Amino acid sequence: MLLSIMQGVFNKKSDTALNELVLKAKRGDKKVMNDLLIAFTPFMKKTASFVCKRFVDEHDDEFSIAMSGFHEAVLQFSPGENSSLTTFSHLIIRRRLFDHFRKEATRNDAIHLVKAEDETTGSDAQHYVFDQSSIASYSREQQAAERREEIMEYTKLLKDYGLSFHELAMSSPKHADSRKTAIHIAQIIAETPEFYTYLMANKRLPMKELETTVEVSRKTIERHRRHIIAVTLLLNSQFVYIKEYIKGELI
Repeated sequence: MLLSIMQGVFNKKSDTALNELVLKAKRGDKKVMNDLLIAFTPFMKKTASFVCKRFVDEHDDEFSIAMSGFHEAVLQFSPGENSSLTTFSHLIIRRRLFDHFRKEATRNDAIHLVKAEDETTGSDAQHYVFDQSSIASYSREQQAAERREEIMEYTKLLKDYGLSFHELAMSSPKHADSRKTAIHIAQIIAETPEFYTYLMANKRLPMKELETTVEVSRKTIERHRRHIIAVTLLLNSQFVYIKEYIKGELI
């Protein structure tokens, strides 16, 4: 019975049914959690294969990591607050696999990586201290001037993609869950070199690839196209002040 319900979920017929199963799993129902893991096994394989850029099956360590990431995503997922479970879990699985890659790199080339990390950390620490001291020393007027400068630069960037603040205000998702879905899709694009390169080169979203990656309908992606592009550009920018407006909604 449960697996037949899950088949309906994969056909996008019953978000409510899936949300009920997730809530049961979060409350400690081990059978439901196990059934979710079984039902979403193809999704986990596909996500792991996508991130690893090679085929991944049940015998690979990466699949175990993907399953652990999906389990974590189910426990953290909040229907109505997060985007779809597949989009949310895609980001979690991706992060866990990257953590694994970093650990493997450390194990295989410890001295080289430690040196590189020391250099990066030192740079980041200096940058952070510089930012903190700079912000502390700026007057409110100077900060306001920087915000205006960022807005001007961001406006120019948006124009290259046929977008404007007015259009974004008119087309911005009205519901919180739709907004988060759009932001999480933007995160995936910003963090996936192939997707971001496609966007930069073609000034449009890689629709076909997104449909299969985030398990969100083409209609939904199209409806929030402007917002997704705008947030993607923002995430990969240096606009510190503007980023604050979406910081709390990132995974």
